[in-house]
Amino acid sequence: MSKLTILAAAAAGYVLGARAGRERYEQIKTQSTKVWESPTVQSGVDTATTQAKHAATAAGSAAASAAASAGSTVVEKVVEKVKGDDTDDESPVAPAAPGAHAAPGSLLGDPPA
Repeated sequence: MSKLTILAAAAAGYVLGARAGRERYEQIKTQSTKVWESPTVQSGVDTATTQAKHAATAAGSAAASAAASAGSTVVEKVVEKVKGDDTDDESPVAPAAPGAHAAPGSLLGDPPA
């Protein structure tokens, strides 16, 4: 759409709206309030609200379960790495010589004597 078409549509809407005036606005507002407050609409709103709450609870439970599962998997992989049970390691590290100690503060090797 060109700018001229958009401006013409906006001007026409403004003129028609101004002609209808405040009285028509109040009529529309009153009708929409009646519809919103009708028992049928409110029943639908309550149903939708309840379903949304159940869906949110289910989604939260699923997310928590997935996070716990992922956390367990990560912990298992870390334990495998630390124990040396990881068979996917492409660069195996030779075991330390007997009596050798890791540098102070290191997590590897025997603690210094």
